[in-house]
Amino acid sequence: MNSGLTLGAILLSAGIDPADAQVIRHAFVREHEDTGLPGIHADSTDDEILAYTSQQSARPRVFPVGPPPIWVVFVREGGDRARLWSVVENLGEVSNDGALRTFDLVVSERMADLRNRLVIGWRSPRTWRLNGPTAAGYPVMEIADAQPVPFPGFDRLVLDLPQLQAVMREHRYASWRTALSSVVGVYLITDTRDGRQYVGKADGAESIRQRWSAYATNGHGGNVELRGLDPVGFRFSLLRVFDPATPTRVIDETESHFKNALDSRRHGLNRN
Repeated sequence: MNSGLTLGAILLSAGIDPADAQVIRHAFVREHEDTGLPGIHADSTDDEILAYTSQQSARPRVFPVGPPPIWVVFVREGGDRARLWSVVENLGEVSNDGALRTFDLVVSERMADLRNRLVIGWRSPRTWRLNGPTAAGYPVMEIADAQPVPFPGFDRLVLDLPQLQAVMREHRYASWRTALSSVVGVYLITDTRDGRQYVGKADGAESIRQRWSAYATNGHGGNVELRGLDPVGFRFSLLRVFDPATPTRVIDETESHFKNALDSRRHGLNRN
């Protein structure tokens, strides 16, 4: 894929200043060459990789005395490639016995969508740690397609607004969009800040996918009752789905039933 795109551009788009970062490339080894501690392998868990990353040599020539707040961690893939494991935030050193320093690291959501997908070229095979500004010039070799996310089923679907937007946009949710395109029905929006609920429907020629796509775009889907509310706290779920051939009258009756059952006219967000 190498098309002139560099790691620096990826970092900046994720809100990471390369000057505030260091880039690490782990190799699969039985034993850490600097510390003598057990290494990581292809089946290591995320917790094991995080623990491995948190322990570094106390020798200043091996690891900086004052490491930066953001660590971008890759795993070696072949001689000159490195695949992103995760971005972690360094909250500070918690111990130093003169040989080994341990840091409090927490996994960041920055670049989370690129985990296991972003591959960069690694110019110096013997180097395992780089300052951010140096690594920023390294080329992006590949951004792999994201692994598909299995559709959980209509009766298990509960999405907040960012999740709904991802479902409507990202390739890994293609099967979800197909499923939501195949049904009409009655849905529920809950404002999680105060618990008020809105019962809505998609019927006729409009599928659940089309209806929810409008919410993903503007937050209110054109509903007067929802305009003026901050959609950041909205949670979307399905109450009942129907085949698109179902008469509109049946869907109307079901919508009315749920408005009564949930009392969403008197104590919720429905006006009628």
